[in-house]
Amino acid sequence: MNLTSARNAVLGLLAEIAPEADLTGVPDDADLRVAIDLDSLDFLTLVERLAEKTGVDVPENDYPEVRSLSGLASYVADHSETTDDGDGL
Repeated sequence: MNLTSARNAVLGLLAEIAPEADLTGVPDDADLRVAIDLDSLDFLTLVERLAEKTGVDVPENDYPEVRSLSGLASYVADHSETTDDGDGL
């Protein structure tokens, strides 16, 4: 999975998990839990659903690395077993 498709996957899931959040104004490096008011359960749901969608598991030890949109998208792209042309899977 390339970075663009990983970012799109993250944004799609964020829109489902936090539909009230304005994702257009979230800086790429902002802590998602603060920027869009994700609580711990929302963040866990995001990580779990992302694993289901992309096949990339994020162990708890790596949570600090995936706090931001750019961190999570990069993590998924780097740990994905496939490279695609942008369709997300």
